[in-house]
Amino acid sequence: MNVWFRRSLAALALCATPLAWAGYFQWDMVELPPESGASCGDGSPYRFFVNRTPLNNHLAIVYEGGGACWDQKACLGEGRLGATNPNGVPPDYMQSVNVAFGLVTPFNARNSPQAVSTQSWNMVFLPYCTGDVHSGSKVTVYDDAYPDNPRVQHHAGQANVRAAAQWLRDNLGQPGELLLTGYSAGGVGSTTTYAMVRETLQPTGRSTLLADSGPLVPAPRGSAPEDFPAIKLHDTIRVVWGLDEPGGLITQYAGLIDGFDPDNLGSVNVALARTYPQDRFGFMVFTRDTNFSAFSYEKFYTDISDAPNPVAYREALFSRWWPDLDRWAADLATQPNVDLYVPYFRNFNQSHCLTIIDFSGTAIEWAGVDSFGTFAENAMARGPQVQLVEGQNNADFTQPLSPFMRLVKLLLKVIG
Repeated sequence: MNVWFRRSLAALALCATPLAWAGYFQWDMVELPPESGASCGDGSPYRFFVNRTPLNNHLAIVYEGGGACWDQKACLGEGRLGATNPNGVPPDYMQSVNVAFGLVTPFNARNSPQAVSTQSWNMVFLPYCTGDVHSGSKVTVYDDAYPDNPRVQHHAGQANVRAAAQWLRDNLGQPGELLLTGYSAGGVGSTTTYAMVRETLQPTGRSTLLADSGPLVPAPRGSAPEDFPAIKLHDTIRVVWGLDEPGGLITQYAGLIDGFDPDNLGSVNVALARTYPQDRFGFMVFTRDTNFSAFSYEKFYTDISDAPNPVAYREALFSRWWPDLDRWAADLATQPNVDLYVPYFRNFNQSHCLTIIDFSGTAIEWAGVDSFGTFAENAMARGPQVQLVEGQNNADFTQPLSPFMRLVKLLLKVIG
């Protein structure tokens, strides 16, 4: 069923029975109660948003991105590497400037010019306000920047997702097809909480993960930083986000994911694929992503943070990022139900995220893939396995951005 026909059918249904369809095709806010454990980082209520359709019972859940924090300034949203929404999620968030300027994806935009099959599904948007990539379960006090005014940070990402999934099951029932997707921190969160959400919702049809620009790379506990550069980040977040504590996400995996190694956060990717062999798992990131890589290494390596110029900065950054990506891709390549899509570069947002705004500039032309959208639809439809990694030797730097993407880029530049 093409996009035009779906939209026409929806319009006719609305005209025919306006009272019956009240509440469809609009973003409705759900505020989770405090007893659920759900909370934003500042302790305010956690809110998420649901956009329902009467056309089917399929469900697309989008996890918002927006940095991460393990120090006071970042948890307050300060600086280039700060976490988003430090003051919580307002009830009108879906009409906010942050969302309106395109930091959402075609997967939850019914009128996006970038056609995807989920435009006719029920949609859920999970805002991000905890600084823990939707995964933490600990209240941590940070006073390293402002000792006289400590930040009490509720790293409640896991509770937020768990309570939202239960609300969806109680109010929408079992979905037919299920898609979990997210970008940046949401790419991590959609991966780390995939099993928890899937087990709660129990979809009757196909279930798919499309995790954008949030790779959990291998980093065995006790390994040397020169061998596994992400280990410094992983060791830090284990403590401040409570991942290893009772009720933490890692301890939850013991009875949920087969083959997960609690001493290696990056093992979750392969463990998920083995636990759910009938599901499809798609992972994507740009080779030259200088945003997620900065979060992974900049605060832990002085040759990056103190680099004298942009060239030295990128060299120091990519000397860690590219080996970690190589190991990550090698792990994923071992699984028959995992797809991998790594284009080289996009002249937008520091080559960070393939799925925000639209999919322009995401082709891997030498492989015959015209955009990430083709990759995504192939994964959801259970087409042939696709595993593509683009390096500088085969990259195409001439891919144009869409007119809308260029307009958004200009507006963001003007705003600041």
